[in-house]
Amino acid sequence: MSNILIINGHQPYDFAKGELNAAFIAAAAAYFGERGDAVRQTVVADGYNVDEEVANHQWADVVLMQFPANWMGVPWSFKKYMDEVYTAGMDGRLCEGDGRSAADPKRNYGTGGVLANTRYMLSVTFNAPKEAFDDPAEPFFSGMSVDDLLAPVHLNMKFFAATPLPTFSAHDVMKAPDIDSDFTRFQRHLATHL
Repeated sequence: MSNILIINGHQPYDFAKGELNAAFIAAAAAYFGERGDAVRQTVVADGYNVDEEVANHQWADVVLMQFPANWMGVPWSFKKYMDEVYTAGMDGRLCEGDGRSAADPKRNYGTGGVLANTRYMLSVTFNAPKEAFDDPAEPFFSGMSVDDLLAPVHLNMKFFAATPLPTFSAHDVMKAPDIDSDFTRFQRHLATHL
């Protein structure tokens, strides 16, 4: 049995209320529940207690972050959550400073994390088609991968010494959705990597 923290980082808008991200979370929670895992969920847009969220990260064996890519990053409310929760956790609960020492202050930045036994997975919904990524001929991302685009989120977790699991992404969810296929891939992704 594992402890699973699922974070819903969706920010509701009139045109995107968050049903798809909530459905991915429901599917993940059902999957983990059937396995007998303990699951905690946070819906960032509904509010949260900073110290409880730090404790949830300490408790978790796996952190699953579900969110839509908004303007090439996480939604603002999820970024606010990270700023508040992760800054509070710098008191030794998530990391012991930034890893540098007074004896050598120019080395080892970002190595003070204490979550070495924690794994994390990003699950992201995109309006962008899959074909926009990993192709140098595509002018906007110019060959970038989904993980290249989400490097700040990965670096946040690396700062705490957490280990990445392969990222899941659903594409073209607004203009040309293939939801059934996305959920089949999601179930396979969870079964393969968790």
